[in-house]
Amino acid sequence: MSIARKLLASAGGAPIEGWDLANAAYTATPVNWFYLGSQTTSFTGIFFKPDGTKMYACSPSSDSVYQYDLSTAWDVSTASYSSSKSVATEEASPQGLFFKPDGTKMYIIGSVGDDVNEYSLSTAWNVSTASYVRNFSVISQDGAPYDISFSSDGTQMYMLGGVGDDVNQYSLSTAWNISTASYVRTAYVGAEDSTPTGHFFKDDGTKMYTTGNTGDEINEYNLSTAWDVSTISHVQNFSIAAQELAVSGVFFKSDGTKMYVLGSTNVFQYDLSTAWNIGTASFTNPTSDFFSVLSEEQPRGIFLSPDGSNLYVIGRLGDDVNQYSLSTAWNVSTASYVQNFSIGAQESNPESIFFSPDGTSMYVLGTSGDDVNQYSLSTAWDVSTASYVRTRSIGSQELTPSGVFFKPDGTKMYVIGTSGDDVNEYSLSTAWNVSTASYVQTSSVSAQDTSPQDLFFKPDGTKMYVIGSNGDNVNEYSLSTAWNVSTASYVQNFSVAGTGEGFPTSLFFKTDGTKMYIAGTNKSIIFAYSLV
Repeated sequence: MSIARKLLASAGGAPIEGWDLANAAYTATPVNWFYLGSQTTSFTGIFFKPDGTKMYACSPSSDSVYQYDLSTAWDVSTASYSSSKSVATEEASPQGLFFKPDGTKMYIIGSVGDDVNEYSLSTAWNVSTASYVRNFSVISQDGAPYDISFSSDGTQMYMLGGVGDDVNQYSLSTAWNISTASYVRTAYVGAEDSTPTGHFFKDDGTKMYTTGNTGDEINEYNLSTAWDVSTISHVQNFSIAAQELAVSGVFFKSDGTKMYVLGSTNVFQYDLSTAWNIGTASFTNPTSDFFSVLSEEQPRGIFLSPDGSNLYVIGRLGDDVNQYSLSTAWNVSTASYVQNFSIGAQESNPESIFFSPDGTSMYVLGTSGDDVNQYSLSTAWDVSTASYVRTRSIGSQELTPSGVFFKPDGTKMYVIGTSGDDVNEYSLSTAWNVSTASYVQTSSVSAQDTSPQDLFFKPDGTKMYVIGSNGDNVNEYSLSTAWNVSTASYVQNFSVAGTGEGFPTSLFFKTDGTKMYIAGTNKSIIFAYSLV
């Protein structure tokens, strides 16, 4: 939108104001990943058609294989869901998948049957046409098989096992027919990562790559004899911790210039400046207003100081408050980590964070005690100077509190939660002292979302916003009496699903209402939206 259009509304020439969700827009969605969570909750195996126009992922949570079409080959941001195939009859927990190069056969390995299942596809590369053929047990080698692959000619099969932390090799007397497989040898990869989850071979068999959850990395190996795993030697590793802490698979473009890493619900795309050399891999964030906090936290609550120069993130990963500095006010992409402060002694399941306007009081809401904990900061906005002061239980009103907010003068407190799906209002006889809070009334938001996660009020108390993980929406309400939640009426909503955040937990607005910030535990990224 141009500056002129920001200043003048198209109809009457009146200024376009913030606080209106109808104006919300996320202007630059990252283009180097794809969100799979719209289909199911977790994924463990990934595969691409050789021309890069189709992508496949299997899920142990739904016992299915999902197929996606890529409108631009090898660009995961252009993927769209196409179809699926249930494999529950053969395997209740599929972990890895592989296709024959012509797309007429599919292989699934899983940890319930501890076997490889072979399928024929009547239409090549269309998983909905897959029919079960046979299986082959691998339990003699490993009781927790995680991934499956084949040599280019189908005469060698490889199984990654989680018990032995190794890659097991089998020889097939008839190519692509698993009933003719016989065990040959194994290669230990646990020295590089003690929790290996996936593997991939270069198409000439001279390189192997593994994923692991201990180091959150990709490991590269050379094979001095092609396709013989007993000849592997470790070359290097590449950390993907900044993008994903639950890596489960890896795949490469045919020419080795792109690498794809599968997380629990996301596929991340990396560029390799030198083909097949993961030491040259890069994950380039586009220029946009978002910031990843994955390396420090899985956010449950966020807060920005009134001048937009400080960002605070709280979550369950470390039971602490993480503080960041923004070199450009209100632009979260300029954030850099400063320090943290542990709140574990008071709360082991923190859900939300709030500060008084002068930055000398901090409040943490949690579900361990179902309470709001108050801290004093001897230096304003510096969490390292925080000390615990007091607490206020809210368990009588809400047993699973998820968000807290205070009126700017500290005389009112609001708590939202998922057991009541409502907003609870409290009055504080002494401003900012939670021990003086008394319950006033409640207002249900269940008609809009049955899993509300956080709330925010316009500074004059005439608007309330609620974000929920059921609809992945921000819901806007008008209050006919400022700060009185019983007078709230629903206005409209705005979907945040476009970012791929499948479990939004946090909501915040810039002081003038022209920017909205959301975060969640699925991506652990703070996204900024423009409301003008």
